Amino acid sequence: MKNAGTTTLAMAGALALALTACSGGGGTAGTSGKPVDGGTFTLAMAADPGTLDPHATTLSVAHQVGLFMYDSLLAVDPAGKEVSALADSWKSTSTNATYTLRKGITCSDGTPLTAQDVADNINYAADPKAGSSMTGLYVPAAAKAKADDAAGTVTVTSPGADAFLGRNVGTLPIVCRKGLTDRSILKQGGSGTGLFTLTEAVADDHYTFTRRKDYAWGPAGLKADTKGLPDTVVLKVVRNEATAANLLLAKQINAALIAGQDKTRVESRLDFKRAMHAPLGELWFNQRRGAATADPEVRRALTQALDLAQLRTVVTNGGGALPAGLVATGQGPCTEDTLDGTLPAHDRAAAEAALDDAGWVKGSDGVRQQDGKKLSLTFYYPTSRGAPMQNAAELLRSFWQKAGVKVTLRGAADSQFDQVLSGQGSWDAMFMPLLVTLPTQAVPFVSGATPPNGNNFGSIDNPQYEAHVKKASALVGAKVCEAWATAEKALFQRADVVPFADLATPVFGNGATFDLADGAIAPTSIRVVG
Repeated sequence: MKNAGTTTLAMAGALALALTACSGGGGTAGTSGKPVDGGTFTLAMAADPGTLDPHATTLSVAHQVGLFMYDSLLAVDPAGKEVSALADSWKSTSTNATYTLRKGITCSDGTPLTAQDVADNINYAADPKAGSSMTGLYVPAAAKAKADDAAGTVTVTSPGADAFLGRNVGTLPIVCRKGLTDRSILKQGGSGTGLFTLTEAVADDHYTFTRRKDYAWGPAGLKADTKGLPDTVVLKVVRNEATAANLLLAKQINAALIAGQDKTRVESRLDFKRAMHAPLGELWFNQRRGAATADPEVRRALTQALDLAQLRTVVTNGGGALPAGLVATGQGPCTEDTLDGTLPAHDRAAAEAALDDAGWVKGSDGVRQQDGKKLSLTFYYPTSRGAPMQNAAELLRSFWQKAGVKVTLRGAADSQFDQVLSGQGSWDAMFMPLLVTLPTQAVPFVSGATPPNGNNFGSIDNPQYEAHVKKASALVGAKVCEAWATAEKALFQRADVVPFADLATPVFGNGATFDLADGAIAPTSIRVVG
C-alpha cells in the first residue's frame, strides 16, 4: 500500500523537503558553550512515524527518523543545494544519471555497500509492482539501474524525461543488502549506512539511536569523530506542543518544533532556532467518480466561497505568508509565482450563483441538493497541527454552510490521515499540506494511479496538467521552471489543489545546535554543547 505524506513531507519531501535555515537571537539560554564529545540529543516528534521502511512511507515524521539510519547518493544542504553523500561525484541529463560511490562505505551490520546494492534499491523503487511509495516520486516508474562494482558506479536510465532526474534519484534513501533481502526488518528496525543505528523502538513513545564509530562518509567529509556529535539520539513522541515546550525549556529535550501559542514564550528564553519554511494551508478535494467535488465548477465555487486571506490568518496565528505555488517560497530552484491570478477571489454571491448553475439549488432547509442528493461534504483536518488548524476548519465550515453546503468536520491524527489518504476512508475535502522541493515531486500526488496502486489520493484527472508535465519533463536548462509553472497553473485553475498559507515554523534548540535540510534536522549537523 502506498502512503501519501500528511502533515508537512516530506514528501521527499514527500513530501521531501528543503528548509530555509535562519538563526534566532535575543534569548537567554540554549546554545552558550562549546561542542562537547558524547552526550545525548533528544528531539520531540509530534507523531509516531508508523513503519520505518524508507521506501514504504512519505510521512514527514518518518522521513526525519529515516535520516538517522539512511544515507542517499546525494544530500541537500541548508541552502537547498545538492552535495555529495554516498556518491563522490555524479552527472545527469533528463533521461540518464551516473553516480560514482565513495570508497569504504559500510552498512550498520559491518558489510560493505556495493554499487549493486544501490542499483537494487533504485530498481525496487522503480518497479510499480513492488508497491513502493517512492515510485514516481524519487525514481521514475520503469527506470533501470545498472551497477559496475569494480568501478563503483551506478547508471540509471529513465523511460521518460525528468529535468531533475539526478537529484530525484540521488536523494532516494539507500537500504543495505540485509534489508533488501528481508524488508520485514525495516518496519521497526533499520539496515542502512547512516551515522546512527536504531537500538530501541517503542511505538508511540520513543526511538533510540547509537552513533557509529566507523562513519567516515558524511556530507562535506564529516566523520564520526567530529567534536560535538552525540553518542545517543532519542526521538521522543510528544503529541502536545505545550508539553514539548515545557520539556524544551526544562532542558529535558534538546529540540522541538514549536509553531503555536507557546512559540512566544520559548522564543523569549532560548537563543537558538532554525526556521522551516513550508506550506501549512492547502485545500484538497476528492474527485472520485460520482462525488460532487469531481466537478471543477463546484470546486471553483467552493473555493470562491472562502475568504482565503482570513483562513490564512487563522491557520497560521497571523504569522503566515501567501504561497507562490506548490513548492514553498525559497525551497527549490524555481522562483515563478504559479498561484497569482489562478484562483477565484472571495465572492459569496458569485459562488452561490455558480453552484446554482452547476445544478445545486437550495432546498427548504437551506442545504443545496441535486436530483434529491444533498450537497453534504465530509472534511478532514490534521489534529497534530493544534488549535489553529481546527479553528481554520471550523471557519471553512461556516463559509460553506452560508453558501448552502452541509459540512461534517473530522479531526484525525497522522496515522488516521495516512489510512484515509491510502483509500481506506471516505472524505470529500481536507486540509493537507504537501511538502515538495521540486515540482516533479508533486506529480504522483496530483496525477496517475490512485490508492492502493498510487499516490493520487484525490483522484485528480487534469489532462492539461499532464500534457504540460510531459512537455516540461523533456526540457533542460533555463526554460524548465517556466514550463513547470505552466503545469502548476493548470492545477490551480481547476481548483484541484488550493494552497493558501505558508509558514516559517521554528525548530528551537536547547543544549544543542543543528541545521535543517531536506525537510528535517540533518543528523550530521547536530552538535551537543555544554
